Amino acid sequence: MMPPKEHEEVKVNYDDLAATKKISNGMIDFLPLGSHRPIIVVCIGTDRSTGDSLGPLIGTFLQETGLECFHLYGTLEDPVHAVNLNEKLDVIYKNHTDPYVIGIDACLSKFKNIGVVKIDSGPLKPGAGVKKELPEVGHMHITGVVNVSGYMEFFVLQNTRLNLVMKMAKQIAAGISEADKMYARKHMFRQLEWDINQERNVE
Repeated sequence: MMPPKEHEEVKVNYDDLAATKKISNGMIDFLPLGSHRPIIVVCIGTDRSTGDSLGPLIGTFLQETGLECFHLYGTLEDPVHAVNLNEKLDVIYKNHTDPYVIGIDACLSKFKNIGVVKIDSGPLKPGAGVKKELPEVGHMHITGVVNVSGYMEFFVLQNTRLNLVMKMAKQIAAGISEADKMYARKHMFRQLEWDINQERNVE
Protein backbone atom coordinates (compact mmCIF):
# COMPACT_ATOMS: atom_id res chain seq x y z
CA MET A 1 0.00 0.00 0.00
CA MET A 2 1.30 3.43 -0.93
CA PRO A 3 1.71 5.93 1.94
CA PRO A 4 -0.80 8.81 2.05
CA LYS A 5 0.15 11.76 -0.15
CA GLU A 6 1.34 14.94 1.48
CA HIS A 7 -1.32 17.64 1.49
CA GLU A 8 -1.37 21.19 2.72
CA GLU A 9 -3.47 22.34 5.65
CA VAL A 10 -7.11 22.96 4.73
CA LYS A 11 -8.80 26.08 6.11
CA VAL A 12 -12.56 26.56 5.88
CA ASN A 13 -14.83 29.25 7.28
CA TYR A 14 -17.68 27.52 9.09
CA ASP A 15 -20.28 29.77 7.39
CA ASP A 16 -18.93 29.09 3.89
CA LEU A 17 -21.84 27.74 1.79
CA ALA A 18 -19.54 24.93 0.62
CA ALA A 19 -18.09 24.22 4.09
CA THR A 20 -19.49 20.69 4.39
CA LYS A 21 -17.95 19.63 1.09
CA LYS A 22 -14.64 21.37 1.78
CA ILE A 23 -14.32 19.74 5.21
CA SER A 24 -15.21 16.26 3.94
CA ASN A 25 -12.89 16.52 0.92
CA GLY A 26 -10.12 17.86 3.13
CA MET A 27 -10.48 14.89 5.45
CA ILE A 28 -10.55 12.33 2.63
CA ASP A 29 -7.27 13.69 1.28
CA PHE A 30 -5.53 12.80 4.53
CA LEU A 31 -7.19 9.45 5.26
CA PRO A 32 -5.37 6.15 4.48
CA LEU A 33 -7.51 4.91 1.57
CA GLY A 34 -6.98 1.28 0.67
CA SER A 35 -6.10 0.44 4.25
CA HIS A 36 -7.95 -1.76 6.71
CA ARG A 37 -6.99 0.49 9.61
CA PRO A 38 -10.00 1.51 11.72
CA ILE A 39 -10.70 5.27 11.61
CA ILE A 40 -11.16 6.73 15.09
CA VAL A 41 -12.68 10.17 15.70
CA VAL A 42 -11.71 11.59 19.10
CA CYS A 43 -13.64 14.75 20.05
CA ILE A 44 -11.82 16.42 22.93
CA GLY A 45 -13.26 18.98 25.33
CA THR A 46 -15.73 19.57 28.15
CA ASP A 47 -19.17 21.12 28.50
CA ARG A 48 -17.99 22.91 31.65
CA SER A 49 -16.45 25.61 29.42
CA THR A 50 -18.45 27.08 26.52
CA GLY A 51 -15.51 27.42 24.15
CA ASP A 52 -14.11 24.03 25.07
CA SER A 53 -17.45 22.32 24.39
CA LEU A 54 -16.87 22.32 20.62
CA GLY A 55 -15.42 18.79 20.64
CA PRO A 56 -18.11 17.02 22.68
CA LEU A 57 -20.83 18.90 20.80
CA ILE A 58 -19.42 17.59 17.52
CA GLY A 59 -19.31 14.09 19.02
CA THR A 60 -22.92 14.33 20.18
CA PHE A 61 -24.14 15.52 16.75
CA LEU A 62 -22.24 12.64 15.11
CA GLN A 63 -23.70 10.17 17.60
CA GLU A 64 -27.21 11.40 16.78
CA THR A 65 -26.76 11.12 13.00
CA GLY A 66 -24.79 7.87 13.15
CA LEU A 67 -21.55 6.90 11.43
CA GLU A 68 -21.09 4.15 8.84
CA CYS A 69 -17.47 3.17 9.44
CA PHE A 70 -15.76 5.75 11.67
CA HIS A 71 -15.54 4.98 15.39
CA LEU A 72 -16.46 7.81 17.77
CA TYR A 73 -15.08 8.83 21.17
CA GLY A 74 -16.05 12.01 23.02
CA THR A 75 -19.62 13.27 23.49
CA LEU A 76 -21.41 15.52 25.97
CA GLU A 77 -22.51 12.42 27.88
CA ASP A 78 -19.12 10.70 27.78
CA PRO A 79 -16.50 13.40 27.14
CA VAL A 80 -12.79 13.02 26.46
CA HIS A 81 -10.98 15.75 28.40
CA ALA A 82 -7.78 16.62 30.23
CA VAL A 83 -8.51 14.39 33.23
CA ASN A 84 -9.30 11.17 31.34
CA LEU A 85 -7.41 11.65 28.05
CA ASN A 86 -4.68 9.10 28.81
CA GLU A 87 -7.27 6.56 29.94
CA LYS A 88 -9.37 7.04 26.78
CA LEU A 89 -6.34 6.70 24.52
CA ASP A 90 -5.43 3.44 26.27
CA VAL A 91 -8.96 2.16 25.59
CA ILE A 92 -8.76 3.15 21.92
CA TYR A 93 -5.44 1.38 21.31
CA LYS A 94 -6.63 -1.65 23.26
CA ASN A 95 -9.91 -2.00 21.34
CA HIS A 96 -8.63 -1.18 17.83
CA THR A 97 -5.70 -2.68 15.95
CA ASP A 98 -3.41 -0.09 14.35
CA PRO A 99 -6.03 2.69 14.47
CA TYR A 100 -5.85 5.87 12.40
CA VAL A 101 -6.85 8.56 14.86
CA ILE A 102 -8.44 11.94 14.06
CA GLY A 103 -8.09 14.40 16.95
CA ILE A 104 -10.70 17.16 17.17
CA ASP A 105 -10.63 20.14 19.52
CA ALA A 106 -11.40 23.84 19.91
CA CYS A 107 -8.53 26.30 19.69
CA LEU A 108 -7.74 30.00 20.09
CA SER A 109 -6.11 32.21 17.48
CA LYS A 110 -6.13 35.72 16.05
CA PHE A 111 -9.41 37.61 15.87
CA LYS A 112 -9.52 37.32 12.06
CA ASN A 113 -9.39 33.51 12.34
CA ILE A 114 -12.45 33.09 14.59
CA GLY A 115 -14.84 30.68 12.91
CA VAL A 116 -12.12 28.99 10.84
CA VAL A 117 -11.96 25.19 10.73
CA LYS A 118 -8.48 23.77 10.14
CA ILE A 119 -7.69 20.26 8.90
CA ASP A 120 -4.12 19.00 8.78
CA SER A 121 -1.94 15.94 9.11
CA GLY A 122 -0.07 15.19 12.30
CA PRO A 123 -1.20 15.03 15.91
CA LEU A 124 -3.40 17.42 17.82
CA LYS A 125 -1.82 19.13 20.82
CA PRO A 126 -4.75 19.52 23.24
CA GLY A 127 -4.35 22.06 26.00
CA ALA A 128 -1.52 23.93 24.28
CA GLY A 129 -3.58 27.13 24.11
CA VAL A 130 -4.12 27.14 27.87
CA LYS A 131 -0.59 25.98 28.77
CA LYS A 132 -1.55 22.40 29.70
CA GLU A 133 0.80 19.46 29.19
CA LEU A 134 -1.31 16.70 27.61
CA PRO A 135 -0.46 13.80 25.28
CA GLU A 136 -0.61 14.44 21.56
CA VAL A 137 -3.58 12.87 19.78
CA GLY A 138 -4.01 11.56 16.28
CA HIS A 139 -2.48 11.05 12.86
CA MET A 140 -4.50 14.00 11.57
CA HIS A 141 -6.45 16.71 13.37
CA ILE A 142 -9.35 19.10 13.01
CA THR A 143 -9.51 22.30 15.04
CA GLY A 144 -12.09 25.06 15.23
CA VAL A 145 -11.04 28.58 16.20
CA VAL A 146 -13.65 29.72 18.73
CA ASN A 147 -12.04 32.85 20.19
CA VAL A 148 -8.91 34.99 20.47
CA SER A 149 -5.65 33.91 22.08
CA GLY A 150 -2.95 35.72 23.98
CA TYR A 151 -4.62 36.81 27.22
CA MET A 152 -6.40 34.95 30.05
CA GLU A 153 -7.15 31.92 27.87
CA PHE A 154 -9.26 30.10 30.48
CA PHE A 155 -11.47 33.15 30.89
CA VAL A 156 -11.73 33.59 27.13
CA LEU A 157 -12.82 29.98 26.61
CA GLN A 158 -15.39 30.20 29.38
CA ASN A 159 -16.87 33.36 27.90
CA THR A 160 -17.03 32.26 24.29
CA ARG A 161 -20.44 32.63 22.65
CA LEU A 162 -22.37 29.36 22.65
CA ASN A 163 -24.12 30.41 19.43
CA LEU A 164 -20.82 30.38 17.55
CA VAL A 165 -19.70 27.09 19.06
CA MET A 166 -23.01 25.39 18.22
CA LYS A 167 -22.93 26.58 14.61
CA MET A 168 -19.32 25.50 14.18
CA ALA A 169 -19.99 22.12 15.79
CA LYS A 170 -22.93 21.41 13.49
CA GLN A 171 -20.92 22.36 10.42
CA ILE A 172 -17.87 20.30 11.37
CA ALA A 173 -20.08 17.32 12.27
CA ALA A 174 -21.79 17.59 8.87
CA GLY A 175 -18.40 17.54 7.15
CA ILE A 176 -17.21 14.53 9.16
CA SER A 177 -20.47 12.68 8.51
CA GLU A 178 -20.08 13.25 4.76
CA ALA A 179 -16.43 12.13 4.90
CA ASP A 180 -17.54 8.98 6.72
CA LYS A 181 -19.99 8.15 3.90
CA MET A 182 -17.41 8.94 1.22
CA TYR A 183 -14.77 6.81 2.93
CA ALA A 184 -17.21 3.92 3.35
CA ARG A 185 -18.02 3.98 -0.39
CA LYS A 186 -14.38 4.25 -1.45
CA HIS A 187 -13.41 1.47 0.94
CA MET A 188 -16.21 -0.76 -0.38
CA PHE A 189 -15.17 -0.22 -4.01
CA ARG A 190 -11.50 -0.87 -3.23
CA GLN A 191 -12.45 -4.08 -1.39
CA LEU A 192 -14.59 -5.19 -4.34
CA GLU A 193 -11.73 -4.46 -6.74
CA TRP A 194 -9.34 -6.44 -4.53
CA ASP A 195 -11.77 -9.41 -4.38
CA ILE A 196 -12.14 -9.42 -8.18
CA ASN A 197 -8.37 -9.37 -8.67
CA GLN A 198 -7.98 -12.23 -6.19
CA GLU A 199 -10.53 -14.31 -8.10
CA ARG A 200 -8.72 -13.62 -11.36
CA ASN A 201 -5.42 -14.71 -9.81
CA VAL A 202 -7.00 -17.96 -8.63
CA GLU A 203 -8.31 -18.67 -12.13
